[in-house]
Amino acid sequence: QVQLVESGGGLVQAGGSLRLSCAASGLTFSSYSMGWFRQAPGKEREFVSAIAGNGGWTVHADSVKGRFTISRDNAKSTVYLQMNSLKLEDTAVYYCAADRTLFPHTNGDRYDYWGQGTQVTVSS
Repeated sequence: QVQLVESGGGLVQAGGSLRLSCAASGLTFSSYSMGWFRQAPGKEREFVSAIAGNGGWTVHADSVKGRFTISRDNAKSTVYLQMNSLKLEDTAVYYCAADRTLFPHTNGDRYDYWGQGTQVTVSS
């Protein structure tokens, strides 16, 4: 049974930082590309960042480029999202997802497994 468990969300002031983690189990982690998505109230889910199974290729949405960094530790079956210079518009529930492919997709419909999400709230 595949499980993805996010952690690290919380309340932070604008300009601050948070580091999200997603611990995976029940799958061969290095065989999966991993992605982070987010959904704000009243809005559709949107792609944030993704990383290839070997960590050698990453992609970020334009809205977070230069502020967010995705990384992974295959020995720990964990993917991370370092979020710096947070803005009010980054407020959302953040989800990690696993995609059994070499190169990550930005389309969430391509992902096989999802976590339950973690809330990130940025205040002024």
